[in-house]
Amino acid sequence: MIAIFHVLLGFMIIGSAVAIESRNMLSAVIAVGAVGFGVSLMFLFLGAPDIAITQVIVEVLSLIILIRATTYADNRSIEKKIDSFATITGLFFLGFFVMATVWAFRDITPFGEPLMTVSKRYLAGTAAETGAVNAVAGVILDYRAYDTLGEAMVLFTSVLGAFVILRRRGKKAIEEEDSEQFGILTD
Repeated sequence: MIAIFHVLLGFMIIGSAVAIESRNMLSAVIAVGAVGFGVSLMFLFLGAPDIAITQVIVEVLSLIILIRATTYADNRSIEKKIDSFATITGLFFLGFFVMATVWAFRDITPFGEPLMTVSKRYLAGTAAETGAVNAVAGVILDYRAYDTLGEAMVLFTSVLGAFVILRRRGKKAIEEEDSEQFGILTD
């Protein structure tokens, strides 16, 4: 199982490097999508299918939006000279992020040694505390109701955002918008 995680992590690192180094914006967007797909697979293998499904839906919808945006964008701004201030600032924040990550992961339980304190309480007290016969329904709708509501809101917002951006009806051409705004009649 750990070998799968290492392969997925390598896949995501390669996808991130391709996204950063690519001069073609469409290739960079596709590489970011590959990284998001790796993240959703990680969630799936770690036993969180609800988060994996949310990740896939948000990833697919954001990829559609990004691909649509990058097909109209101009790529010439990427090929300009290297900005040394931006490079130094990026390296500084990368170093800070690595230090913060090492500090945050020091106290985490080693992989493979589960901390089952909360889940044991969920399984032992679901029927008595929630009145639900099905333990999964009791956990999702009673213990983790706000989490489930948040996931539903993320899905709803991403679908609504994609619908608004990808709609065809109701969009006006720039000329029509300007002429209506300033009261100019065009025939």
